[in-house]
Amino acid sequence: MNVGSLFQPASIAVVGASRAPEKIGHQVLVNLRPFDGTIHPVNPSAEGEIFGREFVASVTEIDDDVDLALVAVPAPVVPDVIEECAAAGVDAAVIYAGGFAEAGPEGEDRQDRVVETATDHGMAVLGPNTSGFVIPGDGLCGSFASGVEEVPAGGTCVIAQSGGVAHSLAFQTLREGRGLSAMVGLGNRATVGFPEAIGHFDDHAATDAIVLHVEGTDRGRELLEASRAADTPVIAYKVGESDVGAFAESHTGALTGDHELYLAGFEQYGIPTVESTRELLDGAAVLGDGPLPAGPNVGVITAQAGPGIIIADRIQRSGGRLPELADATSEEIAGILPGITYAENPIDTGRPMPEFGDVVAAVAADDAVDVVLVNELYEDALGLPVDRMRSLVETVEKPIVFATDGPPADFEDDVAALEEMGIPVFHSPERAADVVSLLARYGALADGGRQEPNDERQEPSDDGTADSTGVNADV
Repeated sequence: MNVGSLFQPASIAVVGASRAPEKIGHQVLVNLRPFDGTIHPVNPSAEGEIFGREFVASVTEIDDDVDLALVAVPAPVVPDVIEECAAAGVDAAVIYAGGFAEAGPEGEDRQDRVVETATDHGMAVLGPNTSGFVIPGDGLCGSFASGVEEVPAGGTCVIAQSGGVAHSLAFQTLREGRGLSAMVGLGNRATVGFPEAIGHFDDHAATDAIVLHVEGTDRGRELLEASRAADTPVIAYKVGESDVGAFAESHTGALTGDHELYLAGFEQYGIPTVESTRELLDGAAVLGDGPLPAGPNVGVITAQAGPGIIIADRIQRSGGRLPELADATSEEIAGILPGITYAENPIDTGRPMPEFGDVVAAVAADDAVDVVLVNELYEDALGLPVDRMRSLVETVEKPIVFATDGPPADFEDDVAALEEMGIPVFHSPERAADVVSLLARYGALADGGRQEPNDERQEPSDDGTADSTGVNADV
């Protein structure tokens, strides 16, 4: 199966291409306009040209090689179209239509037929029941959703079971100016599922973090092993803690399974989990753009006690640790700021001051600290410690996260300067604490939490039955 033809095609056939703006086959063509490869509109009922390209009646009538077919036709005719694609030597296909495994016995039969054809011919099939994928850096928008072509290139790859969630994440990154390296809605996962997508984008040069939205899968072990094998940081958001199994099955044909077993499986395989789409993207930003944490220990420096208390509470409730600082660090801080408000970890300076950046540097240099969180409300007379942070990131290979707020017009230059040097900035103590908690969990897993594949304490079985430790292959 050539997944590369799916995500890196040189030529595309749009089956079901249409001149009618309300049709999916029209919007797909609109979204493909930035693509610099060859595009073939396919529709047996259409004649002439669209967007300067001649309609053809079938993919079998295309003289050139076709890497990818974007199939925008109703579900009942999809199996026949996939057979035509296979006969024409098409390597990959995206099926947008619903009405397959999520829709009862008749739909299951359709999907079985698609899978059989694709498997026999080594075809990579994304979907059915998907809104497609987008590779912004390549100008490749294999989606029918309008507006998604505006998402800028970035470093985060979104692999979501739901196309709706994938696009929601894409639009969040657009709104926040982050961008994506890729966005993939898996849908019913005919032949391309989590393992194939993770493996491909782990090797994608533009991707520096992979985030997963998981409803349920019958390939649990492969999902976990692909995530662990990836050199790229992987974060997962597993939904379905409450009883939404019937709803999920009607959505992408997925059984959500036991939520706690999923979480245990991800933890065993060293993959941190989150509980919101916002945390997915925040986590990707800090893991992708900066140094990775060596452990779970957080050093907190705050210029205001109230937000510092919120941060300390939230980090510790989420499994992060606030270690005791070395005597030498405490002595250095006492020398910088005699009579400091609170000299333990968290460090509370009471208010911003010219020496604030030196206090941050002292904590960051402590060997007991793996991650640094700085909270400082902006004061115009002092600004943020940009110059001190610049020298710090050049000497300390640890993640540093900044929480600050104030009138945006006054501090946006300082915030931009911090972000340019690789220090992510968040505008609430909770959001900063949540992303640092994720860093702490990632550090804990990297620092001994990852178990070897032959460790039988929580190894998923392949037949869908739970082993003696309770972890199930269907996670």
